[in-house]
Amino acid sequence: MNEIIAKAQRWLDSNIDTEAKGEIRSLMNDPEALTEAFYKDLEFGTGGLRGIMGTGSNRMNKYTIGMATQGLANYLIKTYPNEEIKVALAHDSRNNSRFFAETVAGVFSANGIKVYLFEELRPTPELSFAIRHLKCHSGVVLTASHNPKEYNGYKAYWNDGAQLVAPHDKNVINEVNQIKSINDVKFEANNDLIENIGKNIDNLYLNEIKKLSLSPDIIRSQKDIKIVYSPIHGTGISLVPECLKKFGFENIHVVEEQSEPNGDFPTVVYPNPEEAEALKLSLKKAKEINAELVMATDPDADRVGIAVKNNKGEYQLLNGNQTGSLLIYYILKRWKELNKYKGNEYVVKTIVTTELIDEIAARFGVKCYNTLTGFKYIASIIRELEGKKTFIAGGEESYGYMISDFVRDKDAVASCAMIAEMCAYARSQGKSLFDLLVELYTEAGFYKEKLISMTKQGKKGADEIKTMMQNYRSTPPAQLAGSKVVKVIDYQNSTEKNLLTGETSAIDFEKSNVLQFFTEAGYKVSARPSGTEPKIKFYISVNKKLDNAAQFDQADADLNKLMESIENDLLA
Repeated sequence: MNEIIAKAQRWLDSNIDTEAKGEIRSLMNDPEALTEAFYKDLEFGTGGLRGIMGTGSNRMNKYTIGMATQGLANYLIKTYPNEEIKVALAHDSRNNSRFFAETVAGVFSANGIKVYLFEELRPTPELSFAIRHLKCHSGVVLTASHNPKEYNGYKAYWNDGAQLVAPHDKNVINEVNQIKSINDVKFEANNDLIENIGKNIDNLYLNEIKKLSLSPDIIRSQKDIKIVYSPIHGTGISLVPECLKKFGFENIHVVEEQSEPNGDFPTVVYPNPEEAEALKLSLKKAKEINAELVMATDPDADRVGIAVKNNKGEYQLLNGNQTGSLLIYYILKRWKELNKYKGNEYVVKTIVTTELIDEIAARFGVKCYNTLTGFKYIASIIRELEGKKTFIAGGEESYGYMISDFVRDKDAVASCAMIAEMCAYARSQGKSLFDLLVELYTEAGFYKEKLISMTKQGKKGADEIKTMMQNYRSTPPAQLAGSKVVKVIDYQNSTEKNLLTGETSAIDFEKSNVLQFFTEAGYKVSARPSGTEPKIKFYISVNKKLDNAAQFDQADADLNKLMESIENDLLA
């Protein structure tokens, strides 16, 4: 506790504003609240800097953002000593996001760095595009993605438009750690170095997305498809409807109650398209107009959740694995039909994403690479293979997808357009998107996944998660749903162990706190603490053969029982 009080005192002794000093003095009267605010510094996870807004070293505020930016500025100046350094900045609809973006712009400019600042809120993927188009050395977007309204975040990007990876991420943190006082941050903006950007970049970005279309003729014949779209009070409203119209869709219905950007997200519990509750109003609208497709994006428009009518005529939410598999299937199928293959194409997915994508890629003769969780790792593969192979698409189970490589992060704007096109393609064949999904299952196998996410708040929660991972590491489950665990991959220790032979071999991945258990029957469970939220996540994957569409309902029920059994074994 003495260390925490000392850290709080250092803040009080620095050049922070009077209001922040008052808040710290109030915290001094509440040891628990003081501990939560100061027990650690915010760290870069899979999505950068993210935390609850408030005063303290473990909170998102002007000063933690300022120190992160000063550290990044110092690193950029050291890395590019003889260049005019340029950065691009964007922000979402969250409370304080504009203020934080202007703070970041001020610190960069005070350090002599040229800043391109979006004049208003914009989707995160457009920031990635802008970095590449404007030939910036780095960029930052202020967003906490789909987190609750109390959160905000800071995602840093490198010159390829991708989020920071090793060694840059750790080097930036080292620079931040060398800043011993808030007084070391240059907050005085040089407005001559800050340039507003907006509509021009929008048009260039949307034009690139339009080039992705594989079925423009089909869209022309199916342009009346009824589409319901919700930005869930976020940035998607700025570009998604326009992008859909640019593709040729003419029957787009925006959920009006959620169309206005609002950092309080008043109509939802969480602004997360992974949650059924967040799509409640979208589904209501869909039923009213008998829509064929429902899409909703998160606040920074890099993730998209969808719903379609199932084989019973009821609206069903598809999870990220299903949508991602459908997108990869559609794109690879169309590439084949259009004779686009040259033999050097590939797709990328994360290790916790469905293996159905591996199977689809193999069937089309396309290489599928697997990476750690986070689109920054997918972008790393693209950078490594640039000029050697052709990236087609990538995705992860958490509702993020990327098509082509002009953006190097998950992109819900482009994904919405391609999902709508995929719906038009299915309809042109007298099918629904759900029919297309079942067709995929009969061709490549019925893979089904489930995510269990356990929230553990604060320091106590972080300790509990650490203990859980230690226990799984030292004593892995012997069996899951009656199937013997035969292999364990430990990404933190970089090992793969065959439990039948006892043989251990090395794996070639960056170290990450992830464990995977594989069973004799082909089931897979992955366990990992979240890099951006106070959660531990378990990804369950099961599969079975599906001979025809008539078997779907029974197979679906069987796989649900299997996953329930695995969950019971895992958390017993």
